[in-house]
Amino acid sequence: MDFKLLYKFFEGLTTQEEDETIRQWVTDSPENEKRFFEERKIFDAIVLNTTEPDIKENIESQSVVSGNRPRISSYFRELIKIAAIVAITLLGSWYYFIHINKSNKLVAMQTISVPAGQRLNIVLPDGTDVWLNAKTTIKYPVSFNEKERLILLDGQAYFDVAKDKEVPFLVKTRDGIIQALGTKFDVMAYPDSHSFETVLMEGKVKVRTVCDSLQSIILTPGNKAYLKNGKLETAYVDDFSAYEWKDGLISFKNESFAQIMKSFEKVYDVRIVIENPKVGNLIYTGKFRVIDGVDYALRVLQKDVKFKYERDTEKHIVHIK
Repeated sequence: MDFKLLYKFFEGLTTQEEDETIRQWVTDSPENEKRFFEERKIFDAIVLNTTEPDIKENIESQSVVSGNRPRISSYFRELIKIAAIVAITLLGSWYYFIHINKSNKLVAMQTISVPAGQRLNIVLPDGTDVWLNAKTTIKYPVSFNEKERLILLDGQAYFDVAKDKEVPFLVKTRDGIIQALGTKFDVMAYPDSHSFETVLMEGKVKVRTVCDSLQSIILTPGNKAYLKNGKLETAYVDDFSAYEWKDGLISFKNESFAQIMKSFEKVYDVRIVIENPKVGNLIYTGKFRVIDGVDYALRVLQKDVKFKYERDTEKHIVHIK
């Protein structure tokens, strides 16, 4: 593998043919797949800790070329321990300041936005691991106070919360607030979907709505809380495959073709136009690796249902015919 091509892929500058070359190389062996994610983590750790105009300069200045592979210094490899990014890049990261009403103090807040087609793994100041899905924005203090650990979220994230019984961990979305002391849970709260859902994997969390603090639910592992007609409901989760997105997988069970295409738009950063009315309501169950790409996923779906598609690579639009 030409590692210059690999880094070109990380920057989003490859053609469709080059994407296919990389996909084929990754699938050839477990060793190639492991190397792919190792190099991606290194590259994205640089992006996370470097201003965008200096990314290329830092890669070149901190590397010694061996063959075609840009070798990154041990300093940048150490950045992975701080924040290991599991897919592609972080495009937006900046600081801003807000007022704390009670003390009237200024507190530094960091905002991280993950665009479509990308995922990101970060570590919060308290040691909490957070996986951010595509089209997700998270805001959190550079340093938590002694009373609470407050996170603001738009989108979807998976939290592995660092235990601290004295300082509650709070995730606030547009519609709900989740409180945890030390646990693992997934939150989905995309503003454009008008939905709110929390799934608990380990520990215990308290979920309440923003509009009515008296409306709350205590979740136990294997259950989820969600909003239905403005009220919190609970349900048992018998299949956790839908929450494997942080591992680079797209999983769906008994979902319509139209719903799956919405997921593809988010994950693959393309616009999908369904022009064939016969396929929109068809139900599918399946699983794909993100690295395989949208063309591979669509070809697999074509095996069950006859449809054609055309891809406009310049405008990033897929037409389903």
